[in-house]
Order: sequence, then C-alpha cells, then structure tokens
Amino acid sequence: MRVVLDTNVIIAAFAARGLCAEVFEICLSDHTVILSEHILSETYEKLIKKVRLPQDSAQNIIDYLRDTAEVVEPELVDESVCRDKDDTRVIGAALKGKAKFIITGDDDLLVIKSYKGVKIITPREFWGVLREG
Repeated sequence: MRVVLDTNVIIAAFAARGLCAEVFEICLSDHTVILSEHILSETYEKLIKKVRLPQDSAQNIIDYLRDTAEVVEPELVDESVCRDKDDTRVIGAALKGKAKFIITGDDDLLVIKSYKGVKIITPREFWGVLREG
C-alpha cells in the first residue's frame, strides 16, 4: 500500500512510543511511504524545536527517511481545498505518489476525509484498516 505520513505522525513516532510509532514502523517495513521535501524539512525543524533532538540526530532521521521513503515533488493543488494552504503540499505529494492514504493527526486535513481518491485518516483509523486486512 502507498501512504503519506504527515509530519505530525512522524514527530509523534519519535517523541513517544505508542500508536504513531507502531504505524510508522509498519508503514516503513511493509508499505511504500511517500514524502516530499516539504514534509522532510518540516519534520527536521520540529524534531529540533519540539522533540529537542540535536541537529545531527535529526539529520540522521531525515537521511533515513529519504533512503527508505519515496520522495516526490507534489502536484499543485488548489489552495481552496484546505483550510491551511500548507496542507495542499501534503495532498499534492499523495496525488503525485499515487498514495491510497494520508495518515495524519491534522484536523485541517482530516476534515476533508478524501480527495481525488486519497483517503485522509488518523493513525488509529489506519491501524483499523490494517487489522481488517
């Protein structure tokens, strides 16, 4: 399955052991993760500012993600699609990468539910999809 992991899910995976960490690991090992440079740079910044990782540790995580994920240039998405115009880049990455899901905790994305065949769901909802097989 092809999935986009939004920045907040990646950050939560490194900030605490829990559902996001499990989803993160399963996605990287069993599925194709689609990311963009925007998601990677946002992740790097938040790993340093919010999780308080040293810059070299944050860079190692970004390098790992770049090596294991498929990094795409997002398609352009009309800004009117999202309440937060930055989220158009996440949707654009999903479209370009032909993702089935965007996994996020961002309410501005979750309210959309689906866009051009890409379902926008929480980590818990994705976990349910995996359990259903």
